[in-house]
Amino acid sequence: MRHIISILIENEAGALSRVAGLFSARGYNIESLTVAVTEDASLSRMTIVTSGSESIIEQINKQLNKLVDVVKVADITEGAHIERELMMVKVDAKEAASRDELQRLADIFKGRIVDVSDNIFTVELTGEGEKLDSFLKALNDVSIIETVRSGATGIARGKKALQV
Repeated sequence: MRHIISILIENEAGALSRVAGLFSARGYNIESLTVAVTEDASLSRMTIVTSGSESIIEQINKQLNKLVDVVKVADITEGAHIERELMMVKVDAKEAASRDELQRLADIFKGRIVDVSDNIFTVELTGEGEKLDSFLKALNDVSIIETVRSGATGIARGKKALQV
């Protein structure tokens, strides 16, 4: 089963490496990973998407809690949460028909064209992974040059928060 694990970690050199090393040493796969500083400059929030049985996820959580740099760990898939991903897609838009179609698709999917140069459009979309996958499928006649995805990031709904 797919899980989103949020980690508050000390914002220090090597902290990310130690978390990634924990996963690789035990043969666990990281499907996506996002890290950024929080409102407290001494802490970063790391969001890891991984898959495994309940016992494997429990083991991952226990091992993460043992790391010195880790302040707090939460599996946010256990409760109500909001999950989003960012994607940018660079497409070939030489013909007027493909430019019009691309603008229409971007509007339908609530995306926006963030760059236009030399008949190449770059579209930015945010949303759940399934929405982004659907957008890519809808680009059936448009030539995709490059796709970049951030991976999922998430936050618990309501008053529940990952705080020290």
